Amino acid sequence: MDITNTELHRLDKPLVWSGFKQLVPISLFVVAFGAAFGLAANQAGLGDGMVVLMSTLVFAGAAQFAALDLWGSQVPFFTMMITVFAINARHLLMGATLYPWLSQLTPTKRYGIMMVASDANWATAMQAFSRKEPGLGLLFGGGLALWSFWVFGTWLGIYFGNVVTDPKSLGLDMVMGCFLLAMVVGGDKNLRMLAIWVVATTSSLLAHWYLPENSHVITGALAGGLAGLVWEDRDEH
Repeated sequence: MDITNTELHRLDKPLVWSGFKQLVPISLFVVAFGAAFGLAANQAGLGDGMVVLMSTLVFAGAAQFAALDLWGSQVPFFTMMITVFAINARHLLMGATLYPWLSQLTPTKRYGIMMVASDANWATAMQAFSRKEPGLGLLFGGGLALWSFWVFGTWLGIYFGNVVTDPKSLGLDMVMGCFLLAMVVGGDKNLRMLAIWVVATTSSLLAHWYLPENSHVITGALAGGLAGLVWEDRDEH
């Protein structure tokens, strides 16, 4: 079925609800990490309300754990800011890849959607767009699912902290990686995509080995993004 550009950036309640339901299975695993964060934050001395508020407003699991590592009687604000930026820098490229569709929305809707953007719902949305199907419902609805389960998991960790103290021991740390790999395998298969992933992976590994901690995230994302941009420009000429 031929779907027009107008339909591609369509956003309505049925699409949002469908996106929510589609991301519920992966969101269930997010509860375990939310619980681990709630317990760790509580042990670090943060108040119950502050912990839940942090997960509600920040919604960035890896960055929140990194912030806890730096938490103490004297918080190194500048170091924390750089660390969190490095971990979340991939969102700059997420926003850039989503711009053709987000630009059709009002600023309120655009930034509201991006408040719940994360790896899983971004990947599923981009896969939908590649199939010429509307993806903003997946992005927003799926983001709401991930966000709500993360906050719920944080609350569980505070009050029932011993439920899941170490998600990695159960292999739960591999769930998101496997999910994203499945998205890649199910996406476009061509020489351009292969080159992008090779460049991103290689640069990320080199940064992990030779550059400061967490720099591999932004290095791999920027390298892959530039590779895609260069290849696209070459095709257009």
